[in-house]
Amino acid sequence: MLHKIILSIASLCIAAVFARAVPLNGNITSTTPALSPELFKRAVSAPYVFTAFTTASESNLFVYTSDDGTSFTLLKGPTYTPPSGLIRDPSVILHTEATISTASSVITPVNTWAPEFFKDPRTGQINIIVSLSTGSYGPFLPYVFTARDSSLTSWSGPVVMSGISNAGLGYIDTFPVFFNNQYHIFAKAETNGKKTIEHAVASSLTGPYSFVQTGNFAGWGQAEGPSITVLPNGRFRLYADGYSSGRYIYSDSSDLYNWSAYQTIPSLSGTVRHGTVLKQ
Repeated sequence: MLHKIILSIASLCIAAVFARAVPLNGNITSTTPALSPELFKRAVSAPYVFTAFTTASESNLFVYTSDDGTSFTLLKGPTYTPPSGLIRDPSVILHTEATISTASSVITPVNTWAPEFFKDPRTGQINIIVSLSTGSYGPFLPYVFTARDSSLTSWSGPVVMSGISNAGLGYIDTFPVFFNNQYHIFAKAETNGKKTIEHAVASSLTGPYSFVQTGNFAGWGQAEGPSITVLPNGRFRLYADGYSSGRYIYSDSSDLYNWSAYQTIPSLSGTVRHGTVLKQ
């Protein structure tokens, strides 16, 4: 799998994992897909921007916008196609371009999956949480890269998120949230027989983490690619790809522990796979 993360769409900075069955290059590279002035204006003014890949192609990036976090309209798609491999699990922030490497003295990954940008409210620093493995398919553990300055051109890490088990196939698609002075992560247990999104907490971004909700605790079923945003009413909304059912779902919570029954998003179900929703 790839080992390349792509950043940026106009002023949107995109991190995306590409490619199964491509050579390891250990790079995180950047590019800027073109948007017309009209589409660019719509992208930067929309309350919510969603980047994803689709069931039709894992090699094309699609961008959607929403006024309410429930109904999404296609902005442009495909808006970017990598030179080779796949583009999955995109994550977005507002920034300019950047390039880093995932290979280090800590780990030389065979797989680099599901990067997620996270601005730490405690430190103000920009981080990338990414699933790395040295095997051909797992086991995976989440690692943290931290930007040394606001240019995002120099990074420290990776540092493993301790307390997360790599038993079986480990965990992928880790999404962090800081709430009530704790770091919460929602990650997919990738091991066969699990395939559910689980919830762990820690007092530090890099851990140690303790799992507080496991298995199908919220009734989401088999799901992956969790992404959490904040609604205008202050509640949290988790989006997830119900990949085995073809449904794209969301579920709401006020405390990250108690979640509403999931709802299906008709405009995305059957078309969109997982990505990240950016609240601007």
